[in-house]
Amino acid sequence: MTETRVPSRVFPRAKQDAETAKTGISTPQTENPAYRLAFQDMDFLLREDLRPVRFQLELLKPQLLIDEAHIGSTFVFYGSARIPEPEKAQALLDAAKDEKSRRIAERLVAKSHYYEMARELARLASNFPRDEQGKRHFVVCSGGGPSIMEAANRGAHDVHADSIGLNIVLPHEQAPNPYVTPAFSMQFHYFALRKMHFLLHARALAAFPGGFGTFDELFELLTLIQTGKIAPIPVLLFGRDFWEKVVNFDALVEEGVVSERDLEIFSYVETAAEGWAVVQRFYQEQSGG
Repeated sequence: MTETRVPSRVFPRAKQDAETAKTGISTPQTENPAYRLAFQDMDFLLREDLRPVRFQLELLKPQLLIDEAHIGSTFVFYGSARIPEPEKAQALLDAAKDEKSRRIAERLVAKSHYYEMARELARLASNFPRDEQGKRHFVVCSGGGPSIMEAANRGAHDVHADSIGLNIVLPHEQAPNPYVTPAFSMQFHYFALRKMHFLLHARALAAFPGGFGTFDELFELLTLIQTGKIAPIPVLLFGRDFWEKVVNFDALVEEGVVSERDLEIFSYVETAAEGWAVVQRFYQEQSGG
C-alpha cells in the first residue's frame, strides 16, 4: 500500500475566500453592500450592534501577538506623558515666558530625573533571562507614548530587547515613540481593553509621577488587588514625596475608607535598583527562596 497523507484541512482559509470573492463581475447585486463578505465589510463591522464583536477582536489580536512571541510576562510602566528627559525639560524652562510657565517648567525639571530612572529600570528588567520553556519574562510594556513611556521603551532598546507599546486612539494625534518594537506596537480604541491588556501579563508594575491617566490606571490595579480580583504583584510608586503630596493615603486609613493593610499593596521606591530589588525579593519569597 502506498503512503497515504491525510490533508490537515479541507476548507479554504479565509484569506483565500477573500481573494476568490474578488470576482471582477459588476452587477447591481455584486455592487450592493449586502454582497460583501461580512469580515470585509467595514460599514457592517463598525455598526453600533457590532460593538461586542469589536471588543472581542480588540481583546484577541494583542493576545495572539503576545502568545506567538513567547512572552510569558510583562513589566508595566505607568507615568506622565509630560515629564521629558532632562535636556528637554531644561529647554522648556529656558523658553518660559512668564512666571506661571516658569514655575511649571521648574517642577518638570525637578521631576525629569524620573525619565532616566524609568530607562534604567527597563534595562534591568529587559536583561531577565528566558525560562526553561523559552518564555520571555518582565518584557517592558508602556502606553507607547512620550516621556516616561518613551523612557521605558528606550531602556529596553538600549539592551537590544523587545518592548511593547499599547497606544490609544485620541482626538489629538499621538504616534508611538520610536523605541517601541514595531511588531509589538498596538493601537486600541477602547480604554477598558487597553487597561486589561496592561494587566493580563503584568508581573510587576512601576508607577512614576503622572496625571489623570496614571491615576486611572494605577488605582484600578490597586482596587483589583485590594478586592482579590487578581493576585498581588509588586507595585512600585517612584518618588514618595510626589505621591504623598498628591494623595494622602494615611488620611484614607484615618477616615476608615481603606484599611491599613491596603497600604501594603504598594511600595515607595526612589531608584531603579531599589525598585528592581523589591521585584526580585517578592518572587524569591513566593518561591520560598
